[in-house]
Amino acid sequence: MSPLDTSARTDFQADQPRSPKPHSSALPRYLALAYSVLIIYASLHPFSGWRDPGLPLLVFLDSGWPRYWTGFDLAVNIIVYVPLGFLLALSLRRLPWRWLQLPIVLLLASGLSLGLECMQTWLPSRVASNLDFGCNTLGAGLGALVACLQGDRLFDRLRLLQHRLLAPTRQAEIGLVLIGAWLLTQLSPETILFGAGDLRRLLEIPSAVTYAAQSFFAMETGIIVCNTVAVGLVARTLLARISPPYLELFAFFVFALAIRTLAAAILVGPAEALAWLTPGAGLGLMIGGGVLSIVLLLPGGLRHVAAGVALMAGTVLVNLAPPNPYSAVAFSVWQQGHFLNFNGLTRLSASLWPFFALAYLTTLGRRI
Repeated sequence: MSPLDTSARTDFQADQPRSPKPHSSALPRYLALAYSVLIIYASLHPFSGWRDPGLPLLVFLDSGWPRYWTGFDLAVNIIVYVPLGFLLALSLRRLPWRWLQLPIVLLLASGLSLGLECMQTWLPSRVASNLDFGCNTLGAGLGALVACLQGDRLFDRLRLLQHRLLAPTRQAEIGLVLIGAWLLTQLSPETILFGAGDLRRLLEIPSAVTYAAQSFFAMETGIIVCNTVAVGLVARTLLARISPPYLELFAFFVFALAIRTLAAAILVGPAEALAWLTPGAGLGLMIGGGVLSIVLLLPGGLRHVAAGVALMAGTVLVNLAPPNPYSAVAFSVWQQGHFLNFNGLTRLSASLWPFFALAYLTTLGRRI
């Protein structure tokens, strides 16, 4: 079937604008913006203890080679900025003068890195470093160079795949970013499986319920059921096919569980790889999968309502749940080294994700 054949597109394609051509996609800009936000948060976490050191703002630039550094630090600071440079270059690939891509990307990325390093001088838990600044700029340059050489070819192929599989709407591109953010939350082994929207730690609110095995089991099951349904329906909004995409969603959730398993094995320990597979999690996945299979058969408008209700219900339950006994053990491991910043990043994504998902659902203006 030709990618432009509209006979097999979604039930809402008739009144949708035609899918944008590969070179007009806004997805690189969305991804670049989202990735920049993640870098800013990870660079300034934990956002506490701000103080004026009484030194010139740019003093770190001529402070010489840092006294303490490791090859791991250098590699991380380079690698983290490679995707940013790649995405920024793709976002700028429609410039009339293609040779401007690389210098503009270097200017934007180095400006971001320099600004964050300057802000780190006011954070006692962070150290501004000229070496970090140089590695960040190098990483962005490498990413931009790859995009300039191979980015168009790679992204055009991805856009062709998107055109064939995904709903032909601008919202679908935003939804892809949203689903990517949800997958990021699965890298946190301290949260309840699929649990999102917990604002208690973010707002420093103590848990209102003490731990009891029976109540935690019930809450955990309910949270997983609600979030399985909600995330499945949000993912459904991205897909072009008319019939319920059971196989696609099953593969998606298997992929999410694989991410969770791998993250726990690496960040906590191989013995904890399947610690998420509790009795409540197993029951929640079975019930949630069954409910999702039924809801997918409903008309689009009802699926839209069900997604919103499931998101709100899951958010309420996760904020009422008693403390997770596994969380303290996992978090004590995450306190070590670079994992602390990464933990803050995944926790923030998990806390805010349902609210962004609700906003996304309200902007669709179409049937799911």
